[in-house]
Amino acid sequence: MPTESNQDQVVINVRMSGKAQMFPKFSQGLNQNNKPRPVQKRRQRHFSEGKNGVWSEFQSWYTTRLGKELFYAENQVLETCLPDLFGYYLLQSGCPEIDCVKQMGNWLHSSRVSCQIRLDPVEHQLIGCLANPSQLPVKADSLDIVVLPHVLEFSNTPHQVLREVERVLIAEGHVVILGFNPLSIWNLFRFFLFWKKQAPWNAAFLTSSRVMDWLVLLGFDVIQRQGYFYRPPFQNENVMNKMGFFERLGRRIWPNFGAGYMLVARKRVETLTPIRPRWRSRRQVVANGLEPMNRNKM
Repeated sequence: MPTESNQDQVVINVRMSGKAQMFPKFSQGLNQNNKPRPVQKRRQRHFSEGKNGVWSEFQSWYTTRLGKELFYAENQVLETCLPDLFGYYLLQSGCPEIDCVKQMGNWLHSSRVSCQIRLDPVEHQLIGCLANPSQLPVKADSLDIVVLPHVLEFSNTPHQVLREVERVLIAEGHVVILGFNPLSIWNLFRFFLFWKKQAPWNAAFLTSSRVMDWLVLLGFDVIQRQGYFYRPPFQNENVMNKMGFFERLGRRIWPNFGAGYMLVARKRVETLTPIRPRWRSRRQVVANGLEPMNRNKM
């Protein structure tokens, strides 16, 4: 007599045969030994040392008209914080503006730090150190200021980049982060005009609140958050000049919805205060075992 398991198997075969008649494509898929479908590889956002890397495309984008407008806006926002940060050593980890430095100047010109080092994964004559921002060749607790311009968006491991920053900064050191804001009009143009395959639109835009949460987990205190560039992303110079009133309205009405944001955070180090034990004074005892009497207390 057929067992319960055999009966169940017969029922399953009958049901599957019925589905095969109703859905022939379904039956063809079942006869392929359940092979997994090939997974399409997503385009990796990484720092490539090749000339055709994503980071190199972003550096070339800064030479366009829109890139230069963003350069001016970021230069102004950095001038509001860098003069107030002091120290001996400053590191700029990632230099997207390196191709237009000779024409428009340097982002770090407003800083009072004398020793300034530029680090980038792409070789350039103005770069002082060739390395990956996620693996800094710097000794721990040796830098006073680290500037990260749009590095987190183009990195596959943004957490590791911030861990390296925390490692190389001294106690009470500062990190300055520039990032693209997904809660802006730039992100709307990015989605509706299908610009995701071009730099900088192929980057992973991170909200400032998310980056601030990462900084707090690493022991940083966020002391400043400032938005900038409230105009739409147009390449036409005349159109951009006519939309200058967007900057004034944005600073007053929607300051948190600019195309970019700047975060300034301080590395917090909690010092330990040693607690000394309180030693009790031993009482003096005379020869016969009685304590000496103090007449002043009587």
